[in-house]
Amino acid sequence: MTTIYLVRHAHSTYSTDERNRPLSTQGKQDAEALVSVFQNIAVDHVYTSLYKRARETVQPLAANRGLAVKEQPNFAERVLAPGALADFQEAVRFVWEHPDENPYGGESNQVATERVVASTIELLRKHQDEVLVIGTHGNIMALLMQHFDAQYDYAFWQTLPMPAVYRLDFEGECYSGSRQVTR
Repeated sequence: MTTIYLVRHAHSTYSTDERNRPLSTQGKQDAEALVSVFQNIAVDHVYTSLYKRARETVQPLAANRGLAVKEQPNFAERVLAPGALADFQEAVRFVWEHPDENPYGGESNQVATERVVASTIELLRKHQDEVLVIGTHGNIMALLMQHFDAQYDYAFWQTLPMPAVYRLDFEGECYSGSRQVTR
């Protein structure tokens, strides 16, 4: 069995620079607290999206285990639009209700899902019977989880805290279940 722990990044300080937006003071404390969440869990590899807030969220755990943090670009958050949106929540709701459309100029749910699922399958093939931690983002995390289990939908995304940790288990490339990991 291969286990993937998806970790939604901790709270970040807002900036228009999506890629380099750092964790807030609270986010840094929450990232440090993740070390205790994984206290009794063996971890073989730590991956992260290219975004600073995702890396900063899993970095304390990786450092605690003496593991390198490897970048996995396809776990980056989906881009809804090339610029600012008048109503971000409405845009997210629309793309969830219309998975193959994005009138805002960014990725549709379908395209973003295909991207993250392909990378997940690649990692499952590369790391059979190992435990992976992946630092990622709320929307892309919910889309990946929905691909394997329809209960993870827009309403789920709306309630997803920062950080959030979910365990996904696989037999080979076949999904066998998931659960929330609590602190």
